[in-house]
Amino acid sequence: MNIANIRIGPRLTIAFSLTVVLMAVVVAVGVSRLQAVSAEIGLTVGDRYTKISLLNDIKHASNQQARSLRNMLLIQDAAQADTELAQVEQSIRQADADLARLDSLVTLPDARALLGRIAATRAAYAAGTALLVQQFKAGGREAAIATLYQRVRGEQLAYFAAVDKLIDFQVALMQASGRNAQDVAANARLVMLLLGVAGALLSLATAWYITRGIVRPIGHAVKVARTVAGGDLSSAIQVRSSDEAGQLTAALRDMNDSLVRIVTQVRAGTDTIATASAEIAAGNADLSSRTEQQAGSLEETASSIEELTSTVKQNADNARQANQLALSASDVAGKGGAVVAQVVDTMAAINASSRKIVDIIGVIDGIAFQTNILALNAAVEAARAGEQGRGFAVVAGEVRNLAQRSAAAAREIKALIADSVDKVDGGARLVDQAGHTMEEIVTSVRRVTDIIGEIASASQEQLDGIEQINTAICEMDETTQRNAALVEQASAAATAMREQASALSATVGVFTLGAGDAPSVHATRSATVSSLGGRRPAAKAAARLPAPAAAPAARKPAKVANGAGRVNDADGEWQEF
Repeated sequence: MNIANIRIGPRLTIAFSLTVVLMAVVVAVGVSRLQAVSAEIGLTVGDRYTKISLLNDIKHASNQQARSLRNMLLIQDAAQADTELAQVEQSIRQADADLARLDSLVTLPDARALLGRIAATRAAYAAGTALLVQQFKAGGREAAIATLYQRVRGEQLAYFAAVDKLIDFQVALMQASGRNAQDVAANARLVMLLLGVAGALLSLATAWYITRGIVRPIGHAVKVARTVAGGDLSSAIQVRSSDEAGQLTAALRDMNDSLVRIVTQVRAGTDTIATASAEIAAGNADLSSRTEQQAGSLEETASSIEELTSTVKQNADNARQANQLALSASDVAGKGGAVVAQVVDTMAAINASSRKIVDIIGVIDGIAFQTNILALNAAVEAARAGEQGRGFAVVAGEVRNLAQRSAAAAREIKALIADSVDKVDGGARLVDQAGHTMEEIVTSVRRVTDIIGEIASASQEQLDGIEQINTAICEMDETTQRNAALVEQASAAATAMREQASALSATVGVFTLGAGDAPSVHATRSATVSSLGGRRPAAKAAARLPAPAAAPAARKPAKVANGAGRVNDADGEWQEF
């Protein structure tokens, strides 16, 4: 079985498993050795040290017992002596309890023999102590002191010697346990060090072997990737293993094959893009030229519409002024008609008054005639009266003269009044005719006013319609300008696309496809573009024009001719639109 065909994951798992097994062995050995050391330490602390501690407690209680006995014999105060006696008894009880516990812990034969020696010497020491206490209680202090020095002191020394022997025995056992623990720890250290070194060497060897099996295929894959990155797609990529590195190499091989197909297709596509972009650029040039012509035509149309609008507007203004003058004339004619009607009425009244005056003058003439007759009759009667009637005759003559003069004046006035009446009648007839004439004039003026009003309305409607046409022309002009800007942008886009196609062709040309390498597309594209070289685009800098959204707002009808689009003959660029 070739280890190169094993996947990286299982290989790493095996390596780490070996490391873990070695670590587990080291830990197991260490734990077992530590358990042995722990057992020795537990034996030392839990058994040896406990027994030594009990023996020391027993020795301490015995010392306390001896001090209390001496104090009891030395103190003269009975109460303090009793206290010391109680302490002696307490020390005896404490020593008995510790000795009983020690008896339950000692198991070794040698230790049991020494413990028996302690029990024998303690029994003798306890008997001497009991005798001393009895003598002291009986009041024999001197006898008690003699017993202390002659018997109890020797028994106490024998007792302490037995306790010290058992303590020395337990200390020797504890030291032996310590040495055993040190030996076990040293053995465990050596075993763990050897196992650790062996595990480290085995881990390093395994890591080196596995790393070598991973790094070499990956290095080969990196070399392949750098070759592809450098543009060389002609190299034959060999797959030497089936692990992840081999799969990576196989993927790079498939990628290389895919890049070969893609680059071939892209090279073929750049020819098509270059040809299409050149044709689009030529078409945009023609469209830009036609758009320029359309803009010029719209400019001329807008100028004509502007002049027509000015003329129609002036006609509408004149019609409105004529309508206002006709309305004023109609009002004046109406007022004149009303005045003439008043004059006719006045002349009629004057005629009637004149006729009444004629009648009054006729009455005056009749009165003058009658007065003359009466004066004549009075004169006749005065003549008949003779001398008595002479004065009355003078008066009657005067009256007659006055009557004659009044009649003459009345006749003259009547003649004048009659002539005036005739003239007033003629004037009344003329005024009547003038009134009829004024009515006809008022009627004619009103008809003229209506006709001029209709003309003004029609002129206003024409002005509104022409303004709408002007607005439409302006919108068409603006739309044409936007179309021209779009054509410029399309031309620039076509140029950019042609440049991008050239750049793409140059970029794809970096790749080497081997023996089946397709011919370069530069020559084909250059030939295609040069065949269209006679059709230069109408604009080269459409990118410098504002976007359609930023086109100028619709201008007022009076300023249509100010936004003409023109082309610079020198360089073919749009100067203003």
